[in-house]
Amino acid sequence: MFRGLLPKEAGFFDHFEQHAALVVKACEAFMELTQNGQGDYAAQVERIKDIEHDADDVTHRCMEDLNKTFITPIDRSDIHALIKRMDDVVDSVDAVTSRMALYRVRVMREEARRLAEVLLRAAHDLEAAVHGLRNMKNAAEISSRLISIHDLENEADTILRSALTRLFDDETDAILIIKWKEIFERLEKATDRCEAIANIIEKIVIEAS
Repeated sequence: MFRGLLPKEAGFFDHFEQHAALVVKACEAFMELTQNGQGDYAAQVERIKDIEHDADDVTHRCMEDLNKTFITPIDRSDIHALIKRMDDVVDSVDAVTSRMALYRVRVMREEARRLAEVLLRAAHDLEAAVHGLRNMKNAAEISSRLISIHDLENEADTILRSALTRLFDDETDAILIIKWKEIFERLEKATDRCEAIANIIEKIVIEAS
């Protein structure tokens, strides 16, 4: 019944999928940065900034369409929340990258690489879940991706605690401690935002069932 009430125009799903792809792209670029910190750092930072601008453009187009559309395929508040929260993930990745550039970080700590890996895995799950919204017949697959995102957020929490413990135990440079503490916490926050998106998608799936 629900599917029969949906308008044929699927522009919002296009926006969601375009943005989810940019989330993955940003996380891939950040992962590459953590693996190659001694490379062309400035170019990598600029690349992520360009992705962030592209994500802003998709968000803006989605919001424009939302303001012009009377009947939407899913609840208006969910469209707004989903596109905004996805934009938050890209913003978080950009913010971490900008801090690393500002703090002149070149030698990566192992926990930063591990958090980048977790974030990229969450981004791939997010992209798959978002693609599933176009056709709710695959609700079980969407659900499995959402569970995975929740598990990855818990894994990021564990890595953060371990990272901070080792940082405070092993590092004697107070300035370096402050820098890395902020970087670690901002990275973990990005996975928190992925979990927030998972909660929004879960709500959409439940309401569509």
